Amino acid sequence: MNPVETSEQQPVGAILNMLGLLGISLILTVAFFYQLALGELPCPLCLLQRAGFIAIGMGFLFNMRLGERPSHYAMILVASLVTGFISMRQVSLHLAPGDPGYGSALLGLHFYTWALIAAVGVICYVALVFVLKDVTGKRDGNAPPSGPASNAVFAIFALLVAANLLSTVLECGAGQCDDNPVRYLLLR
Repeated sequence: MNPVETSEQQPVGAILNMLGLLGISLILTVAFFYQLALGELPCPLCLLQRAGFIAIGMGFLFNMRLGERPSHYAMILVASLVTGFISMRQVSLHLAPGDPGYGSALLGLHFYTWALIAAVGVICYVALVFVLKDVTGKRDGNAPPSGPASNAVFAIFALLVAANLLSTVLECGAGQCDDNPVRYLLLR
């Protein structure tokens, strides 16, 4: 028996899906940090981008919990495209000369520009997952991973989704969000 092929080894796709979900969780964490620590409330387009990243994360999560399926990867890809288009819309709103953009910048780029880069990056990442699975000979139908690492990644993502939902309700209430929010509507 090859020492690399033990029964305890996680399939390549399972590991890459966990890393993908961790990456999405990192994106949501950075956005949430800027919101809470720096008081930068997300605009409506920013909230849509966060929803897009949550949908991307759900695709990775479905692969982790239910096993890898083409429909889960399709969800990731469609959510990445929609998130990318929303980000492009916001980038295009701030292309005018002298426009300072919305919110602060991270490493010289605004978050909506980073969201566009991340959405394209996720599409490339899924392509890499497909290539690596093909190279290793593992295609679809891998059993979902289990164990503390998988559970921890799931818990982090679930906590971030719940926190984003709560903060959005506090910011917008039951109505439409302000275009340039400066306070939480329900915390006056």
